[in-house]
Amino acid sequence: MYLSHPFVKLTLRTLLASALLLFTCVCYAQDPITPKQDTAALKTDTTKIKFDERLLENLRRMSERKTIMGKLLDAILVFDRKYEEVYGLDAELIQREYERHNYKVVRKLDIVTLDAFGYSIHDSTRTPRNFLEKAGNAIHIKTSRGLVRNQLLFRRNEPLEPLALVESERLLRQTDYLLDARIIVNELTTDDDSVDVFVITKDVFSLGGSGSYSPSSGSGRISLRDLNFLGRGHQVRGTYRFNMNRPRPWEISGAYSVQNIGRTYVGADLVYTNENYYKEKSAYLRRDFFSTNTKYAGAVGYAAIEERLLVPPVAGDTIALFDDLKYNRTDVWLGRSFKFKSYHLGYEPRGRLILGLRMIDTDYTLAPTDNFQSNVLTLASVGYSVRKYYKDRYLFGFGRTEDIPAGALVSFTGGYEKGANTERQYFAASASFARYRTHSGYFYGSATWGSFIRDDRWEQGLVEFESLYFTELKEWGNWKLRHYIQGRGTFGINRNPEELLAINNESGLRGFRSELLRGSRRVTFNYEANLYTPFTLLGFRLAGVLFADIAWLSSGNKSSPFKNTPYRGYGLGVRFRNEYLSFSTIQILLGYYPKLPPNEDFDSFRILESSRPYYDFTDFRFERPGVANFR
Repeated sequence: MYLSHPFVKLTLRTLLASALLLFTCVCYAQDPITPKQDTAALKTDTTKIKFDERLLENLRRMSERKTIMGKLLDAILVFDRKYEEVYGLDAELIQREYERHNYKVVRKLDIVTLDAFGYSIHDSTRTPRNFLEKAGNAIHIKTSRGLVRNQLLFRRNEPLEPLALVESERLLRQTDYLLDARIIVNELTTDDDSVDVFVITKDVFSLGGSGSYSPSSGSGRISLRDLNFLGRGHQVRGTYRFNMNRPRPWEISGAYSVQNIGRTYVGADLVYTNENYYKEKSAYLRRDFFSTNTKYAGAVGYAAIEERLLVPPVAGDTIALFDDLKYNRTDVWLGRSFKFKSYHLGYEPRGRLILGLRMIDTDYTLAPTDNFQSNVLTLASVGYSVRKYYKDRYLFGFGRTEDIPAGALVSFTGGYEKGANTERQYFAASASFARYRTHSGYFYGSATWGSFIRDDRWEQGLVEFESLYFTELKEWGNWKLRHYIQGRGTFGINRNPEELLAINNESGLRGFRSELLRGSRRVTFNYEANLYTPFTLLGFRLAGVLFADIAWLSSGNKSSPFKNTPYRGYGLGVRFRNEYLSFSTIQILLGYYPKLPPNEDFDSFRILESSRPYYDFTDFRFERPGVANFR
């Protein structure tokens, strides 16, 4: 059996997940989904009681014993908590509920921040009960109220703008350091011209890390991170690899980022990476169109990058060959959005017309071919964006409130590249849309075209399609099932020989890895079924995963990928998720690949370990003008 690395990868997360898998076969959780049952009633007719309820009652009885196992169960499990179920929360309905408060003055603003363990946004009586919850909160630095206040789109003693309440709640929930957030208007104290607002947030345990070690080679990896440094929302990440075989025994990387400096909604990123095949030193200041009401966005940054590019493989190659690329890049862009007039007082139209201008100065100091020339690329974009959000659960999280983007985005981009040797133009167009209904599911589709044009010839262009559909949530008691289907197609137009597509992992087949298998046209389909179980332990919830992936790949700018036999991957496994921890997802899958890449050491079966979901939402936020990515 082949692991995801050439050596036996003994990661801390895998060891933890394996132990949890054994326990969840016989354990019910810290947040039981069923209400507390009467013991006498359970004894009356146990044959009619659900399996998980009987299991919970047995564990409760064991925890009351004076044995070592009883004391252990009493320390780590809580039996008298109901799980909070909320289905089909509609942000549009919440917006209409708050419309009557538009332009009222915020008279009072109360902010409450809760620690990561033992507390609930929906139940103020819930407090930490066992040793692990209390110990976790003791080493966790709670998010400061000032940080939460800086994320809000409204201020005390100022009138409420339309969408301010709904958008502020969404922005808080989308941060990495908060599990959930609620903004509530106190209807009892509200009058005709003023409101009192209550904000409550719950933290994620921000400290996290992982590691791996191979006893045979002595090589390993250590990664540490803090998503909420000192409770101020700053993120610190670092990774160190040691005793590597080639070409150098060590690698190191680190990053420091700030999501919001003061009340400006300006973020900052510092990155240092020193790896065998990639080196980067970069610094950026950025401000996105974070809200539908945002008028200005932009960024300025500088990066010095060294890469080892894969040389296009030829028939018979058994090892991958690389060449050097080194360049410096300065990047500046500015965007402005315009909203349409509305004659309905208190109603905020969703549509925005957005203009963007960007300049990229790239200076190549070392390049493998003449296809890389120093240049200044100027781009301008115009787009129309409609953004709205719905709320639901059991999508990519295990029960936490998730914001589902819906709407549409259409954009057109034109540009001019002045290079050291040649000059050319650039044109691109893209369109995307999404619809969500509680009883029919979610559908997203997008199409992109972009190409440089020189002497009436298209070059370095692409055509790309993408779609994502997930079904409504099916329920059988405390068990829940959802299906995901994704389709993607990328077709290169006169790409340079060194610009190649792969089908590895997120690019096509999860768990698949090949350094030599490359092409210029790719089509992939992915299917996944998630079965959410009622079992949890120490906040870790368990879901079963079944997947099937298929990918077509062809080389040459005019060849069809469907002429080749597709590569496939099938698998199943388990996924653990703890919403309270920064490394929230632990996934262990067994994959089978009936077709193997030629000239490479690749087994048909592989165990996959991952800490990120395979699917994700695409927002309808207008991004900076850019060249369509060929990846």
